Amino acid sequence: MSFVDEMKEKVLKGELITRKEALCLSKAPLMELQRAADEIRESMCGNGFDICTIVNGKCGRCSEDCKYCAQSAHYTTACTETYPLLSAEEFLEGAKNNADRGVLRYSIVTSGKRLSDKEVDKVCESIRRIKKETGIEVCVSFGLLDETQFRKIKEAGASRVHCNLESSARYFPEVCTTHTYEEKIETLKAAKRAGLSICSGGILGLGETMEDRIDMVLTARQLGVKSIPVNLLNPIPGTPYEGRTPLTNEEACRCVALFRFLIPDGAIRLAGGRGLVGDKGEGCFRSGANAAISGDMLTTAGITVETDMELMKKLGFEARLLNE
Repeated sequence: MSFVDEMKEKVLKGELITRKEALCLSKAPLMELQRAADEIRESMCGNGFDICTIVNGKCGRCSEDCKYCAQSAHYTTACTETYPLLSAEEFLEGAKNNADRGVLRYSIVTSGKRLSDKEVDKVCESIRRIKKETGIEVCVSFGLLDETQFRKIKEAGASRVHCNLESSARYFPEVCTTHTYEEKIETLKAAKRAGLSICSGGILGLGETMEDRIDMVLTARQLGVKSIPVNLLNPIPGTPYEGRTPLTNEEACRCVALFRFLIPDGAIRLAGGRGLVGDKGEGCFRSGANAAISGDMLTTAGITVETDMELMKKLGFEARLLNE
């Protein structure tokens, strides 16, 4: 039995693979790794495919210095649009439009380090409207909030909080200096204490190593994360990362397969940047991924919902909420 199959059998027995084992897997033949990861996905998750969309609920001039971001006030990019929180009517219109197209979850994302208490109260009214008038689930990404704020958000009807780790604890200071990794971890713990599910992954291609990628997912696993967004860096002109070379499709597939081994029952969610690879993520969906952020991203174009629905059908998936 090969090492890949040995690790697959270990995972299917309900055992967790170690950091050392994951590092060994990262060097395995790609096709064998992909096949095994997809078998784990099928065994642990079936053919469910968790599809969500995001809305840029508050845009621009963010105080944080994340080196990949077009909305950071620290850099000069083509993203010059700024606006405060959208109105309840605007959020509701977007939620209805996505629900009508078969999207399962609508995620409201806002720029800035965190929303104020006043902004939280305002957006909670919008969430209540969405839940009253649609059947779509609501996820929020409002920055570094505390447990009290998250309890308000849960009471309003949201079910999930998103806060990306971005990379490993070791590498994160190279990505952002205006908030800490520990603040991100506390945000996720606070959301969980408030009774919300948590979604957290990162961006590949920031200059991190494979060890950093594995450590990021191991941290997510320790926190109980079951929805793991996998973003591929889109090097935006004007940001410090504008000269980075995007990951190849093969690199992306290898990372997705590894993440499936690490969190075998999770929603490995392709997110921003997959339009940069030639097959729009199809190879990754054959390597253990079973979820996607569809439609446009915050400041860049994504893959349309209709395209993703067709791809999902082609691959034998069906739209279904996972890990609820």
